[in-house]
Amino acid sequence: MVHTLPEGRPVFGVTTLGDQVYLLRPKGSDEIEVYDVITYRLQRCLSVPRNTRGFYDMTSCEHFLCLYISDPKSECVHRLDLQGSATKWLVRDKPFGLSVNASRSVIVTCSEVHKIKEFSPRGDLLRDVTLSGDVINPLHAIQLTSGEMVVCHGTVDDSVRRVCKVSADGRHIVHSQGGQPGSATGQFHVASHLAVDNNEFVFVVDAINQRVTLLSPTLDHISQVVSRGQVKWRPRRLCLDVQKRRMYVADDEYKDGKYKAGRVVVFSV
Repeated sequence: MVHTLPEGRPVFGVTTLGDQVYLLRPKGSDEIEVYDVITYRLQRCLSVPRNTRGFYDMTSCEHFLCLYISDPKSECVHRLDLQGSATKWLVRDKPFGLSVNASRSVIVTCSEVHKIKEFSPRGDLLRDVTLSGDVINPLHAIQLTSGEMVVCHGTVDDSVRRVCKVSADGRHIVHSQGGQPGSATGQFHVASHLAVDNNEFVFVVDAINQRVTLLSPTLDHISQVVSRGQVKWRPRRLCLDVQKRRMYVADDEYKDGKYKAGRVVVFSV
């Protein structure tokens, strides 16, 4: 562990852009906190559009210098530049996890319809991929340079909870890790978010097991890189800064059926 950013409202998304870390917190105004990656001091805040109804995830694009925020209640994705100007586009399904691929397109995971949608940076629908029938409730997906996608799926109501590598068309599972829920090595309780490094090793955050697991490019278990004793609550989002070798893990308190508080823990990887 390197540092812990301040506790506050729950953290629904964490990402980096240049020399800054961005935290998405639902708090009515100034929802995005911007921290320096060296000093970890708060630099400023950005406001998301007032018509935003609910958050799930946030990612960033280094090329276009912008943030993307998923809004399942409004079935849209918001694009926010670093000066605070915002646009949005309809997904026409509820968007959950977000990522940006090598072509700078936005990969949107639509859990309830078992789909992954690819949009241009301006919101044009490029692809609509229906996943294999046994990939139930996908939460987050990252597209690799090969076109294949790494997907985590399964919620607390599902009998199978895994991380899968699927073919580019979504029809075939190439590799997988997990199955029945549990806390043993190779099992997940809720694998909610992913990060992939330049060599296609996969980091998986597991909220209820309170850990981050490292998998090989073929999704074999390698190690547990964050353990239960290194987080305080439920880790459920993560962001990997490959250049600075830092991993940012959103750690949120879950109490009385709601997320009450949150922070980001910084790890060296």
